[in-house]
Amino acid sequence: MIRMLLRVLGPEYARAMRRTVALMTVTAIAEGLSYALLVPVLRELFGDTPSNAVPWLIGFGAGVAVCAVLRYMSELSGFRVGTTLLRGMYYRLGDHLARLPIGWYGRDRVGEVSVMASRGLLQAMSVAAHLLGPFVSAMVTPLTIVAVMIAFNWQLGLAALLGAPIVALIQIWTARSIASTDAARHERDKEASGRVIEYLQAQPVLRVGGRTGERFTLLDNALKEVQRAARRTVLSALPGIVGMTLTVQAIFTALLVLGAYLVLGGTIGAAEILTILVLAARCAEPLLSLSEMGGKLRAARAQLARLDTVLRTEPLPEPGRPVEPRHHDLRFESVTFRRGDRTVLDDLSLTVPEGQRLAVVGPSGAGKSTLLQVLARFFDVDAGAVRIGGVDVREISTQELMRRIAIVFQDVYLFDGTIEENVRLGRPDADDAEVRAAATAARLDEVIERLPGGWEAKVGEGGALLSGGERQRVAIARALLKDAPIVLLDEVTSALDPLNEAAVHEGIERLMAGRTVVMVTHRMRTVKSADRVVFLDGGRIVEEGSHDELLRRGGRYADFWAISMAPVTSE
Repeated sequence: MIRMLLRVLGPEYARAMRRTVALMTVTAIAEGLSYALLVPVLRELFGDTPSNAVPWLIGFGAGVAVCAVLRYMSELSGFRVGTTLLRGMYYRLGDHLARLPIGWYGRDRVGEVSVMASRGLLQAMSVAAHLLGPFVSAMVTPLTIVAVMIAFNWQLGLAALLGAPIVALIQIWTARSIASTDAARHERDKEASGRVIEYLQAQPVLRVGGRTGERFTLLDNALKEVQRAARRTVLSALPGIVGMTLTVQAIFTALLVLGAYLVLGGTIGAAEILTILVLAARCAEPLLSLSEMGGKLRAARAQLARLDTVLRTEPLPEPGRPVEPRHHDLRFESVTFRRGDRTVLDDLSLTVPEGQRLAVVGPSGAGKSTLLQVLARFFDVDAGAVRIGGVDVREISTQELMRRIAIVFQDVYLFDGTIEENVRLGRPDADDAEVRAAATAARLDEVIERLPGGWEAKVGEGGALLSGGERQRVAIARALLKDAPIVLLDEVTSALDPLNEAAVHEGIERLMAGRTVVMVTHRMRTVKSADRVVFLDGGRIVEEGSHDELLRRGGRYADFWAISMAPVTSE
């Protein structure tokens, strides 16, 4: 586990961890050696001149004092390292998550990352502060005491040493029996976390459905599964705890019987056997604590393994020698992209000249949003190439690529801050005049005027305090402020009311002016403003041309247009 911990920590923190482990080991050895002084102390006390025990008692007291100082230093070091590691690992995990491909964030990742970033990371990093010292002491101190016992009486020492493999086998057996239940419990925890998030996000739907007072069955079932998994974990650990207790008691009983035999045979004196039995009793305490610590260590190790898996997940590779494109035309060359067994984009080729607008339409699941995502390099394509200005996006640094692209999604996420802070994300170094100009161009100024607090109005988590149209205006203002030469739009106005749609459409027109644009849309008003339209289905381009040309052909696009323009009737 320590090897995995050092790998997870990385070279920045591994050195401090090694120093702490070394200090804890020295402390455990010193504690074991200090008990060796009990042999001469008891020998003199039970001898003819008990006063001769005074120097040995002084030495024993000094040894205890040294051990106390070492213990204080090692525990303090453990706490300091633990708190430093916790803070540092939050930053490291956050930085790594920010560099992972967007495709890594599937639906099942929400609960997993939530558990990992909260309880999981805290549990993993608590090893240094709370578990490592007692664990090292429980392992090293008994072995040191056994070495002392061998030095004074090899028969008793060897008998005690024979118990070590049995203790190790019990620990291994317990670990294996708990491993499967630990994995199942983690899955149930992840599922429950995802259900809690789903329950909170689904409140509008539940309330519209009149389910304000009843329990959420999916969440209840997930929490019951967590309870069952926890019970199975406890039950699977119980045989190991009982087995460890019985084994330690059996070893101590065997030493007692062997010691009595040796005393009766005159091999050793009563003082020596008493001392060795005291040492054996001292061994029993940390060994018994191994059962309790074992469960905590296994849980921490499981969290470390999951954290290690995430940290070893490779982000998209950065180019060794980044190239900066001089132009902003777009080209897809025989692009194929798969998600699992499904081919989302299938040998797709198209070009978008610099400064022109491409509209992408088609049925749901045709690969329209994926087209934007591979262009922004949220994923790497499986075959072919995506080029900007003739340069493969894989040869452009991530920072430079993102600087050249502005993206407005259908679902806008705003950070829990002020409107101004969210707009400034587009270009943090912009001055106030530029921020105000972007807001005016996006017609966000109308929103700001009616909100209490104006620019300092809080938007809430995810922008919950704003309407959908208001969030879109913030996103467009952010994109305008960024002033990127390439604009990607993904169903920006699909869920807006007519008033907000008109305002957002006006902002989009200003955003698209003079830029290379790829827009996914079902709104025919937006499609008609495009220079070229491609109809996508099954990851392939079925039709391509201008809006008028495609209507004259009378193909799939014309049917799509007719359906979208048909009036909605009700009986």
